[in-house]
Amino acid sequence: MIRNLFAAALFAALAAGLLTAAIQHFRVTPLILHAETFEGEGGHSHAEGTAEHSHDDAAATTEAEPEEWAPQDGFERTAYTTLATVLAAAGFALVIGAVSMFANIPITFANGLLWGAAGFIAFSLAPAYGLAPELPGMPAAEVFPRQLWWAGTALATGGALLLLAKTRASWAIALAVALIVIPHIIGAPVAPDEPSAVPAHLATEFAAVTLGTSAVFWALLGAIFGRLNDLFAARSATTPLGATA
Repeated sequence: MIRNLFAAALFAALAAGLLTAAIQHFRVTPLILHAETFEGEGGHSHAEGTAEHSHDDAAATTEAEPEEWAPQDGFERTAYTTLATVLAAAGFALVIGAVSMFANIPITFANGLLWGAAGFIAFSLAPAYGLAPELPGMPAAEVFPRQLWWAGTALATGGALLLLAKTRASWAIALAVALIVIPHIIGAPVAPDEPSAVPAHLATEFAAVTLGTSAVFWALLGAIFGRLNDLFAARSATTPLGATA
């Protein structure tokens, strides 16, 4: 059973990851590239002499410090993005596979979309309520506090959904509601109040497209995972004990 679950998770991750990477290439990446054209544009005003001095200092600093590596636009960037998407899909698939096994709630084609919806709510929608997807050039809080809040929100929301899947008792519903609400009462780290050259409509479109792409990813992952799990389980059931599948 574990071998079948592991194989189904990896194949589902590969399929969902590649399909999602294709959507990202045509819908998400162009928005990121557009936002990158606004990087470096500040909203501060300076006196002429001060501005000239600051630009000289910035140029000297740029010459002294080596630039961080980044993939080149085009095929290299697309390849790295696709690889990252597939690896993330594999990680998420293994997580929900492990939860399925320990909770004794099999992932099937019949409930695959429900697993996908739960993953989307826990890992995308709930964290995005406090930390909306951000474009390059937008002000953001420190990375570690954001990661910590995101992980806590995902775990709390996922735990609430799992609790509701196991029981509908009144105490379980109350606890689930508390788990979902508490991270948002605590609040996500607040971004610094700094000007950004990124247009508001571009940021809004990016958040919507990112969440939409995430919803498609989770629907694909849940449905494909469930279908493969059914196929592998049926094949194991028809294979005689000790025979090579």
